[in-house]
Amino acid sequence: MTATSDSAQDVLSVSDLNRRARATLEADLGEQWIEGELSGVSRPASGHVYFTLKDERAQVKAVLFRTRGRFVSTPMRDGDLVRVRARVSLFEPRGDYQLIVEAVQAAGAGALLAALAALKQRLGDQGVFTNARSLAFPPRHLLVLTSASGAALRDVLAVLRARWPLVTVTLIPVPVQGAEAAPAIIAALGLLNRQATLDPARDVVLITRGGGSLEDLWAFNDEHLARAIHHSRLPVMSAVGHETDQSLSDLAADASAPTPSAAAERLVPSRQELTARLTQADNRLKGAQARLLQREGQRLDHLRSRLRHPGEAIARQRDSLGQLKERLGRAISGRVVAERRRQTDLAHRLSLRSPGLTLDENRRQLSRLRRRLDGAKRLSLVHRRERLAAAARELQAVSPLAVLGRGYAILTASDGQAVRRADQAAPGERLHARLAEGELDVEVIKAWPAGKQATGDRSDDDGA
Repeated sequence: MTATSDSAQDVLSVSDLNRRARATLEADLGEQWIEGELSGVSRPASGHVYFTLKDERAQVKAVLFRTRGRFVSTPMRDGDLVRVRARVSLFEPRGDYQLIVEAVQAAGAGALLAALAALKQRLGDQGVFTNARSLAFPPRHLLVLTSASGAALRDVLAVLRARWPLVTVTLIPVPVQGAEAAPAIIAALGLLNRQATLDPARDVVLITRGGGSLEDLWAFNDEHLARAIHHSRLPVMSAVGHETDQSLSDLAADASAPTPSAAAERLVPSRQELTARLTQADNRLKGAQARLLQREGQRLDHLRSRLRHPGEAIARQRDSLGQLKERLGRAISGRVVAERRRQTDLAHRLSLRSPGLTLDENRRQLSRLRRRLDGAKRLSLVHRRERLAAAARELQAVSPLAVLGRGYAILTASDGQAVRRADQAAPGERLHARLAEGELDVEVIKAWPAGKQATGDRSDDDGA
């Protein structure tokens, strides 16, 4: 009885255990600066921020209450590397070990995102993201690689049933989260590619899962999975996460969709839309058929109205031939008359233009012109003689020889220059004199200047 009583006193309730654990953690560790990578950042309507702080080997839950969050300016996104000042504590109702964050400082890009960016760059340079084959629409056989219990499968099947229930769907259940997910998807994809009954032109592989944190979706960023999708014989569509998520599987696939539901919508046509299009096409075909029948009926009625007995056609042709014969006879007679009239007119015109008549007329014209030329020559000669006589009279009036006829003479020196002044000749110099009739050579005996030419002056000089 004593042993049983002692054992009862040592038993703790769960609440007591969690309370003691919390007190121990807060007393021993207190506030600490802790560095790690953000993951699963959540901001509910309460205003608190819940997230996981992790490194390569471990992770811990954390909470930033609204009262402290007002003083934090650092953006908090999945993959960011941060330093937090936090109290180590324990949430007693669930027994969760957690951090109560007081301050947050940015510490650079998260290691996972940095590694993902480097891998994405390397695979892009190697051409892993170049697939763009066309997918069968709709596919004959849709092979879905996803979790058998996930919401993604339910979404895909619901959309396919609503839009195109004729498609054949085969589920290949694979894990979509955790370390075993990528190898399982690679193995399943390899198995499908070895199936000879599957045709790349008619069958499509869909790799999909719903949204989640970066860690939840990390399997779809596996390098080997991206390469397996790139080398797949069958075309692949990838639909991983929500609209904001983009994995390496999405980039390596031939096509991608933001959500599983969107993938199903892109893979098959809408039954309602096709039904509406078929109805519209059927109505257009019926309308075109009705219009064709109406048009051909009208054409038949028109041909029937034009159809006549062959005898009537022959009679009409005979009448037409008789009319044409009469018109031809009248046309020939008229043409003959016109040609005769034209021939007569041409003969008359030719007689009017006979060369003999033209030659006689030209001879008469030449005789008239010759007479006019002779008269014009005589008249021109008389006019020219009169003009010559008048010019001779005018020339004689101004001629130096006419002056000589009045008793004057022209004296020239030995150099041929005319002597105009007395001082141009010296005593003893010989001059040449031209008279009105004849010429003389004279010798200068004495020269008188212009002022001594008076008779009295010259007499005095002679006496001297």
